Amino acid sequence: MKATVHVMLKNGVLDPQGEAVKHALGSLGFEGVAGVRQGKVIELDLADGTSEDTVKAMCEKLLANTVIESYSIELA
Repeated sequence: MKATVHVMLKNGVLDPQGEAVKHALGSLGFEGVAGVRQGKVIELDLADGTSEDTVKAMCEKLLANTVIESYSIELA
């Protein structure tokens, strides 16, 4: 079983890496990029039958800083 966790900074939290990417894209001649938010994707190989609640607990305890980040989970 696989789980994919997408972690992003919450709206309103400054994203200096995203701003750096936006600036770099402009420097390379890519116009029209109004904003960039950078996040992370975590892929987990899990034992069959692992519940979404277990993955949520992983996110809450380690994978995401829930004060400043939000996350979503995809199970496959």
